[in-house]
Amino acid sequence: MSPVPLPPAVRAFLLANDVLAFLLELLALGLLAWWGFTRDIGRAGSLALGVATPLAAAVLWGLFAAPRARYAIPHAARLGAKAVVFGAAALALLALGHRIPALWFAAAVLVNTALASYHRTRS
Repeated sequence: MSPVPLPPAVRAFLLANDVLAFLLELLALGLLAWWGFTRDIGRAGSLALGVATPLAAAVLWGLFAAPRARYAIPHAARLGAKAVVFGAAALALLALGHRIPALWFAAAVLVNTALASYHRTRS
């Protein structure tokens, strides 16, 4: 028996949620870079931190959280890897002195991830 196709409106919503997820991932990397580049640890130190922090997050994401991650791990562990990256990005924004945007970012990530996870368990 073949799976029932999703209505066009549902497919469009899921596509929009996937696009938002990708944009949030890029934003997380940018926030981590911004945080690293603005640390007052000397030019070389802040340059290294500004490059290494988002790079480490991208490696973690590619290994465990990406749709085609290198290692297939249980969904709960995948959510844990996402929480580390997105949580670090929200904390970076908070450390930069932007409390309200940090809360909005965290809320957007939470809703986006919950919707994607709900769909994953339903299909």
